[in-house]
Amino acid sequence: MDFESLRTCRVDQVGSLLRPQNLIDSFLARGKNEISENALSERQDAAIGAVIAEQERRGLPILSDGEFRRLSWQTSFWEVEGWELWSGSWAATLANPSLRGEHESANTKADNAVVSYGVAATGKLRLVESLPLQEWSYAAACTDRPVKAMIMGPDRVAQMCHIEDSAPHYLDRQEFLDDVVSIHHQIVSGLVDAGCPYVQLDEPSYTGYVDPESLEHMRIRGQDPLANLNAAIAASNGAIAGQKGRAVFGVHICRGNRASMWHREGHYDGIAEAVFGQLEFDRLLLEYDTERAGGFEPLRFVPKGRMVVLGLVTTKTATIESADEIVARVEEASRFIDIDQLAVSPQCGFASGISGNDLTSDEQWAKLELLHEVSDRIWGA
Repeated sequence: MDFESLRTCRVDQVGSLLRPQNLIDSFLARGKNEISENALSERQDAAIGAVIAEQERRGLPILSDGEFRRLSWQTSFWEVEGWELWSGSWAATLANPSLRGEHESANTKADNAVVSYGVAATGKLRLVESLPLQEWSYAAACTDRPVKAMIMGPDRVAQMCHIEDSAPHYLDRQEFLDDVVSIHHQIVSGLVDAGCPYVQLDEPSYTGYVDPESLEHMRIRGQDPLANLNAAIAASNGAIAGQKGRAVFGVHICRGNRASMWHREGHYDGIAEAVFGQLEFDRLLLEYDTERAGGFEPLRFVPKGRMVVLGLVTTKTATIESADEIVARVEEASRFIDIDQLAVSPQCGFASGISGNDLTSDEQWAKLELLHEVSDRIWGA
């Protein structure tokens, strides 16, 4: 697929897919030191090869490795010196593989990790190894179709850093964010140099700027939310600086997806003019599966020539949407943006952590195949 065909592709996916039970068991066995790192890697290789083949069989135009090498979607920023957020990830996963707290349940608002948990920098940040490059290289070798790479965005890292406890390594938030962007730029450049055709930043942090709880948390810490938002946009753009045209770049924005729950609430209206208008990305992958996202009016701020991938199919429940329903919503969105600038996808991944959301593999594939029917009806085969 050439650059322009990939940039305008009508069917997309966010990235994570439900892991097979034997892979989940292998992660847990590794966490208990019952198998070696090499044994886990071999099982990941096999699972990735199988899920790539299944995506091909289902006719998906853009493939992913399902994030099958990750404990969670955030693991892309794991191999970074000075950032120890994930040191407890194995222990937490072993203690609670479902990733739900005692008071949490599916299809409800969960604890907001950015508000309830954070970490201080333990030293100056330095990239040790690029997991996204490792992931993409293996998956790309399994297929002739384009494989996307997924990376947790820089502002999400900054939102989770307790900068007040990070001295002497970092004295202010911007200094920390600048180093995060530098690492992201290294990861992105490495992927593009290796031939990756499509790089996606996952930035659920943007909905923090319309979420009352998140905004209050910033103010309590003495931060200016508007200044943080402007810095976030600059950080996302900085991650891909100098690479435009060498690959397709996308940003995915949602409200959280852990174990079929969400973490933030608020419509796009309060951030759309700045975020949609200033992000220098080819594709905006926007969660739009429930009323939590609001209406399509904010799409009027998307510049000409930029694609909006409407996340209209939910990954949080097993209910299979109807094609008529999705087609009608795309047509509604086209009142505010040219229909030729639109595409469709699920609203998020199917498995932000190893246990995944509350649906079966068959239901997952049915949701992805539904997108083909929708695309054919709107834009033609």
